[in-house]
Amino acid sequence: RGAGRAGERGAACHHGGVTGDPAAPVPPAGDAYEWFRRGSALLEQGNAAAAAELLAWAADEEPTAHSIRETWARALYDAKRYEEAARQFRVLVELSPDDDYACFGLGLALWRLRRFPEAADYLAMATVMRPDRTEYGAALRQVRATIAAREEAGLDPVGSADEAMP
Repeated sequence: RGAGRAGERGAACHHGGVTGDPAAPVPPAGDAYEWFRRGSALLEQGNAAAAAELLAWAADEEPTAHSIRETWARALYDAKRYEEAARQFRVLVELSPDDDYACFGLGLALWRLRRFPEAADYLAMATVMRPDRTEYGAALRQVRATIAAREEAGLDPVGSADEAMP
């Protein structure tokens, strides 16, 4: 099992496995497809944190499955785990630069991380790819307005973690 992912899964999956190592993560029952199906259902039901845990297992088993990684990224975002969501959306963008939704998701995650100029870049790409998606343009306008307001106020266009989010 991928040691790098274990830390991303969180403490909920860290309990003793068949090896007897109490730090070894134990996979849930089922296989990657079952984890994806259950994780997707949990996400639809509004339980993003639990969905992210199951989907991490699925992504670990099927690292090239675009739908699994996208759903995992969405679950991470909805669970307010923005840094991890940005990391997964970035992987999707690197694998498929023409994926408008991956650009949009990465832009939203970067916006939440207060990395406004970079967020604007990805939201602009999503908007150019799919001008019919009104939510893409709306998010881009809001980020650009934030950048303009920060510049007008003499603030760095990149926010800091200790600033309050509106």
